[in-house]
Amino acid sequence: MFLVFYAILAMFLFLALSAYKAYEYTKMPMHGRLDLYPVPKEKGHEHGGSYYEQAEWWAKPHETSTASEIVDMLKEILFIKKLFQNQKSLWWLSYSLHLGIYFIIAWTVILVAAAATQLAGGTVAADGGLWGILLYYATPLVGWVGFFLASFGAVSLLVRRVADPILKKYTTPQEYFNLLLLFVVTLTGVLVWSSDITMSNARDAMANVLSFQPLNGEPLLTVHIILAGIMLIYIPISKMSHYVGKFFSFHMVIWDNDPNVAGSKVEEKIRQAAQYRPQNKWSAPHIAGAPAPTEKSPK
Repeated sequence: MFLVFYAILAMFLFLALSAYKAYEYTKMPMHGRLDLYPVPKEKGHEHGGSYYEQAEWWAKPHETSTASEIVDMLKEILFIKKLFQNQKSLWWLSYSLHLGIYFIIAWTVILVAAAATQLAGGTVAADGGLWGILLYYATPLVGWVGFFLASFGAVSLLVRRVADPILKKYTTPQEYFNLLLLFVVTLTGVLVWSSDITMSNARDAMANVLSFQPLNGEPLLTVHIILAGIMLIYIPISKMSHYVGKFFSFHMVIWDNDPNVAGSKVEEKIRQAAQYRPQNKWSAPHIAGAPAPTEKSPK
């Protein structure tokens, strides 16, 4: 039963820590405004220019489109658009890793659906109903694509960072560890399910987890689940948690061009940011030696 509770705890902590990190981002003081154009949310200026170029812009409505912003953000999240535009040779490796992770996430969702179907008395088999047939074939197809893409992407990026003299200068020990951890987890996944091409054992294992039943406890499966749990708990507290920061870095930093006019929310945010002092002991003189703001301090 240890493995079942451990797997559930790891998934819970992954979601909880990710949500907490997002909450922490919302509480951070206002960023240094770094408006980068074009800003997708601006209607009529999606391909260049800005609302501020209009004569007497302050007297005109600032029309924005949340849908356009989300579409452009998804291009970066799902396809890593900027890396493709600037470093295509590195994009192929990085996108293999990310696409593999997306497939593994989809595979996990399919496993949950298949396990829930089995627990509800349904049949997941090649001769079952339409839903059962779909789950039967989707499980190995999506799973194998995900594991092989993620394994290839992780090990190829690891080799690239070791072999490329420029990348090597900027690669920290933590980044080597991150890639090695991803590779080991996906590799053990390949080895665990390699003897079961249809991944029926994976569906059974997920059914056991959802119904709080013991797993078979095979050594390789135990190692895989322990490593996968470590990875799930570690990701939200590491640099790999950039999936949480994507929204904030786009929506609240490079695309935040709301005008600072009297009485606006932006003005209030700037006032609060001017009074902010970090809790950590920074050695920079403009932080360490800065006097605490008072009501008489100039704005």
